[in-house]
Amino acid sequence: MDLHKLGTVEILSGLRIRSFSVVELVQTLLERISALDYLQAWVCVDPEGVVEQARQKQAELDAGSSAPLIGVPTGVKDIFYTAGVPTTACSKVYADFVPKHDATTVARLQQAGGIMLGKTVTTEFAYRDPSPTRNPWNTDHTPGGSSSGSAAAVAAMMCPIAFGSQTRGSVLRPASYNGIVGLKPTFGRVSRFGVVPLSWSFDHVGWMARSVEDVALMLQVMAGPDKNDPTTVQGEVPDYCVGLKNPDPPHVGVLEDYFLENADDDVRAHTQEVVERLGRDGARIEHLALPESFERAMADQLTILTVEAANFHEPLLKEKADLYGPNIRELVETGLGIDAVTYSRALESRLQLIADAEALAKKAQVLLTPTTPTPAPGDLSVTGSAMFQGPWTSTGLPTVTVPSGLSQSGLPLGIQLIAARLEEPRLLSAARWCEQVLGRMPAPPLQSTN
Repeated sequence: MDLHKLGTVEILSGLRIRSFSVVELVQTLLERISALDYLQAWVCVDPEGVVEQARQKQAELDAGSSAPLIGVPTGVKDIFYTAGVPTTACSKVYADFVPKHDATTVARLQQAGGIMLGKTVTTEFAYRDPSPTRNPWNTDHTPGGSSSGSAAAVAAMMCPIAFGSQTRGSVLRPASYNGIVGLKPTFGRVSRFGVVPLSWSFDHVGWMARSVEDVALMLQVMAGPDKNDPTTVQGEVPDYCVGLKNPDPPHVGVLEDYFLENADDDVRAHTQEVVERLGRDGARIEHLALPESFERAMADQLTILTVEAANFHEPLLKEKADLYGPNIRELVETGLGIDAVTYSRALESRLQLIADAEALAKKAQVLLTPTTPTPAPGDLSVTGSAMFQGPWTSTGLPTVTVPSGLSQSGLPLGIQLIAARLEEPRLLSAARWCEQVLGRMPAPPLQSTN
């Protein structure tokens, strides 16, 4: 059995019927991480510590544990606090930072029986300075950012699932570039406590896996209020997996305008083919117009993000300016120069966008766009455009990307699905249906160094 090919749901099933042990699983993944080290997806992995975690989880499993993620090895983006383990945000500024507590999401992972396989590479402070990570489909192309390492690790089957974060497009964009599923839940659905911030208004926790079922299961564990994060949604958490077994064809609101106008020819033609295919298989297709407020969405988001990044980084910049990368430093310095009136106007404009987007999302079960305007750029000095994901991050609406095929150049493409606030059950059901129609993405053409 090729254990590295298994997703989260498959791992849990195999472990429960004793097809393999947790130790065998993690040893297989550790060997694969070593063989694929040229992808530079990991900041740090402690093999001895991981194997010890695996032994402990196997003992718990043998004792009858029914924890929902028991034995599942998970990548953790290096902006998530991990007690006793460095959290560097891939920056010299945080090179010596070792948190004393876990992020809420990391704590919930451990409570659910999951294993932290290692810390994955991020762009510096989750902004634009590119990371050393390579795209497993073509190492001359960017894996995207900022969750570069998590996306490459999942796509290359070094782990079944990995945490990321999204302030503009940092979960869905790298997920699409690497041919995997990425989920950004509703703003406030998942705690951000213990995650190094970029912009408090926009930061979301998300994750990537190779199936819709896997991202839904992780949401089931991660969703819920947290007293340490006042933005989290109160109330009961619904069952996110119940609608995935036999999903019905969804009502899909297709958004063209801005999205197809800004897509390259390959993405435009591919998206239109996907929509036609979904329609032939039973989806109700309706073409919807974007609201006028959408035109300012990206400019307003950048203004707000820049000011809020400056708010967090100002004290650090005063002490360690020379340790910052050029892009994140420029962002902070620009933010310090933006006046209150400009920031306030952007906030006001955003309120209209949120209201309009929520009304639009209620016109269908899901909205559909291409996830990215192009396949992964063949330029390692960039991380790609967030223009297709950013507006939905600004609105806080839940979004998912599902792999939809390959470009003419052999690189992955994806469709982005959006639902109304807190409608993750409807979103995931539609995503699962689309996944079944479109089929699973093949594995990337990797070369082992061993």
